[in-house]
Amino acid sequence: MLRLSALSLAVAGAMAVAPTAANAEVSASVGVANMYLWRGYDLGNGDAQVSGDLSYSNSGFYTGVWAASGDSAAGQEYDLYVGYGAEFGGVSIDLSVWNYMYPSAPEGNDQILDDFGGLSEAILSIGFAGFSVTAYDNIAGGSGYEYYTLAYGYEAFSILVGKHDNIGGPDDNGIYQPAEDVTHVDLSYAYNDNLSFTVSQQVDNEDDDDPKVVVSYSLPIDM
Repeated sequence: MLRLSALSLAVAGAMAVAPTAANAEVSASVGVANMYLWRGYDLGNGDAQVSGDLSYSNSGFYTGVWAASGDSAAGQEYDLYVGYGAEFGGVSIDLSVWNYMYPSAPEGNDQILDDFGGLSEAILSIGFAGFSVTAYDNIAGGSGYEYYTLAYGYEAFSILVGKHDNIGGPDDNGIYQPAEDVTHVDLSYAYNDNLSFTVSQQVDNEDDDDPKVVVSYSLPIDM
């Protein structure tokens, strides 16, 4: 299965468009959650997740690294990303490229998951008036996998509908892809800047139809 971890640690599943920064800024954070929720799936099979990130931004451009545990199949994860975000007349646009690496990947998948550039996605997000539409396109290491989300946020609440679009089953590299046209809905509430709650439900997959409740806590690190 293709792995992607959203950088947002405050509200699991909510899309965040990177703001345009007027000056250079370095930021970091650490977080914990009771499960590794990825696009409606629990990648850790009930295990908790620990994550952290370090990022640099300047005038809309940003780059960084995100690391996490909790993936029971692929192991430790390191994501490298670079992108640009801007706002024009109230419309926010963000374009980024993410590379996913798994140093402890099982034998057979390690050539793709452990090599830089072996598994990558391009992500485009457009937001306006609390709504955001995001498209994820696999550009390396997969078999045409795509994923789309429509999200809306109001104050501390947010809702996200995500749709997997692929053929399902193992791809040419032996990496399992989610079933075709699986859709999930995430409802999230941010109690404060650190603590958030998410309920995620797949709506058209009989093999994984139990709701998932995620509690996430994150802390910024002073730089």
